Amino acid sequence: MLQDLRFTWPGRASFGLSVPEFWIGQGQSVLLLGESGSGKSTLLSLICGIVTADRGRVEVGGCDLSTLGAGARDRFRAERIGVIFQQFNLLPYASVADNIQLPLRFAPERRNRAAPEEAAALCAALGLPEGITGTTAGRLSVGQQQRVAVARALIGQPPLIVADEPTSALDAAAQDSFLGLLFDQIAATGASLLMVSHDERLGARFDRVLRLADIASTERAVA
Repeated sequence: MLQDLRFTWPGRASFGLSVPEFWIGQGQSVLLLGESGSGKSTLLSLICGIVTADRGRVEVGGCDLSTLGAGARDRFRAERIGVIFQQFNLLPYASVADNIQLPLRFAPERRNRAAPEEAAALCAALGLPEGITGTTAGRLSVGQQQRVAVARALIGQPPLIVADEPTSALDAAAQDSFLGLLFDQIAATGASLLMVSHDERLGARFDRVLRLADIASTERAVA
């Protein structure tokens, strides 16, 4: 939940974001629409505790992130939030298994929730070939990298999954296939999902579809 939030990026050309109120229900899927540069990624950074608000409340899973220091926010994010990045951010020379299990190194509670064979099970559920866990990530196709990035976000069953434009490079058929696999896994774990995109065609699968302009106001000021 965000409440009375205000954030400004520092710099010569400042960008400000104000959010009176925004929430996601447990197990709910929300698509947040907005054009490039509208502040979608900034909002995700606030929810994940990567940056902190100038004022207001950012509450995730009952924890007010404004009460935590930088290290505590990093630990909280590792334990409670699975992130799917637009560019996937896989380690190209590490194996698929190591990439998927990477969040568990920084999250003891999440590591305890992960079954020993969960990485392989997620790969199978996401339609990846048997035995792919030993392959280095740099040898995968774009579609395979995307699915590995989803498995990395899901492992250890974090209660919130955040996705930043994960379908932007896909055609309509590939988008539909990807979303089907993602939603199947979200339903299996009961996680909440927040996805940001500029693509209105994705909205049919989500419980709620919102426009950033409906929940937030932005401003730019040049010094």
